[in-house]
Amino acid sequence: MNAPFRPALIRVRLADPGDRGAVARFVGEADGTTPFHRPEWLEAVTRAARHPAHVLLAEREGTIAALLPLHAVHSPLFGRALVSTGFAVGGGIVGDAAAAGELFAAATELARRLTCPTLEVRGGPMPEDPAWHIKRDSHAGFVAPLAADDEAQLTWIPRKQRAEVRKGLANTLDVRVGRDRQDRDWHYGVYAESVRNLGTPVFPRALFEAVMDAFGEDADILTVLQDGRAVASVLSLYHRGAVMPYWGGGVHAARALRANDVMYYALMCYARSRGCDRFDFGRSKTDTGAYHFKRNWGFEPQPLSYAVWSADGAAPRDVNPLSPRYKAKIALWQKLPLGIANRLGPIIAQGLA
Repeated sequence: MNAPFRPALIRVRLADPGDRGAVARFVGEADGTTPFHRPEWLEAVTRAARHPAHVLLAEREGTIAALLPLHAVHSPLFGRALVSTGFAVGGGIVGDAAAAGELFAAATELARRLTCPTLEVRGGPMPEDPAWHIKRDSHAGFVAPLAADDEAQLTWIPRKQRAEVRKGLANTLDVRVGRDRQDRDWHYGVYAESVRNLGTPVFPRALFEAVMDAFGEDADILTVLQDGRAVASVLSLYHRGAVMPYWGGGVHAARALRANDVMYYALMCYARSRGCDRFDFGRSKTDTGAYHFKRNWGFEPQPLSYAVWSADGAAPRDVNPLSPRYKAKIALWQKLPLGIANRLGPIIAQGLA
């Protein structure tokens, strides 16, 4: 009689620098990976914001079966947390779901060892342990296939939103895609003004620079200009056939010009020209303006799951800009002169990973 089959045991350990190549290959091949699982992202966040990166590897017979990337975030304003991953809208465990239990256990032990009272996992399989709080309907992701050509892409957009794009295309606007100093200057200026107007502090410029440098050709900036002035701009990440417009915005004049509408349509067409077949519009909090904006473009929301663990029942950190506790602060921030907001914002935003 044949002996019963027993799967090889899972061993979980922290990755060391020598594992970088194996981690990169795994992320390049495993299902469900995002730009935020890549070593480039982990290293860029550590370099720019000094949040140490930790990668938990679940191995079977010496081969990676699953992994969980993490950043240890520390902020005098928002406390300490272990997050998967810093400044990202995704992360979580990828690979063999059978290893999830061991990885979650190892992550909580790592959080204790690093004195992080909160552990946040964004996406992937969720823990079954009742000590974790699971949110399944707070955020949604938006992904859709790209059309066959520019005209088909425009036709794909629902009628009302398509009309807005056509109005923008009728304006005297230029579109530029690049990675050099001018592109980075335009983008940061537009993005900083955009988030100030929304009432949130801008991330440190070093973060944008580090991501651009680390991703190389897998990151670029598309800017919409009117008479040589940047009015809308987006920094996009490319990962395994998908383009993700990650950090984008527009100045006050962008709305009347429909510059943001032109920007996203132009990015769809450009991404297809460089071989992409999917447009990942990222995540939005359910029932917000951004959520409905993406639905208006024809994207169907897909619920995202997030898990939070707190040590010894400690209250999890609150970094949600829609939290009622920040309402007055947001109103005040919107009134700040842009120069002051740009000096103070990065100091605050460094802890919003």
